[in-house]
Amino acid sequence: MSDMGGLRERKKRQMYRRLSDTAVALFLEQGFERVTVADVAAAVDISKPTLFRYFPAKEDLVLHRLADHEGEAGRVVARRPAGVSPLGALRRHFLDGLERRDPVTGLNDEPEVLAFHGLLYGTPSLVARLYAHLERDENALAEALGGTAPALPDRLAAGQITAVRRVLAQENWRRITDGAEASALLPEAMAAAASAFARLEAGLPGLARPTRGETR
Repeated sequence: MSDMGGLRERKKRQMYRRLSDTAVALFLEQGFERVTVADVAAAVDISKPTLFRYFPAKEDLVLHRLADHEGEAGRVVARRPAGVSPLGALRRHFLDGLERRDPVTGLNDEPEVLAFHGLLYGTPSLVARLYAHLERDENALAEALGGTAPALPDRLAAGQITAVRRVLAQENWRRITDGAEASALLPEAMAAAASAFARLEAGLPGLARPTRGETR
């Protein structure tokens, strides 16, 4: 029974990926507004109602590529090793992302990534959907910092941290789209991120220390 359940989940994930990849390819080729949901469904040989069971909105076909990152900051805080502060864990995670050229850090100059970035930020309805994604990510971080009912200080801290990560990524994207190479930009991006997190630690000293009961 568990094998059957696992197989169904794998097939479901594969269909999500197939639909999203097909849609993004069509959007990049023809433009987001010109391609309909029916076009995507036809390309995958399924009905439009079936597609909507996977993706309730056309924009979700694109944002699915960011699905694995939703709530990521909260998970980093929740799963950090003993003796590591919340900000220390988030700083290390962002710096590691820069080193491996994770697209969410903005430090990636692969043509496919740049094309996707152009689609995402060049389409107003996708930008609006993206900010909803960022808001959910911020809420997940607030809960990781303060529990299921985070107090105002935790929500404010989550907002500041989310804004810093977003601005750092946007600056990297800006430099890349202006012609900088990711490898050449890495040292500067690392220094900017380290400086930004140092400012966060100065302004949020409680999150720069391990939680009570942990040792350094």
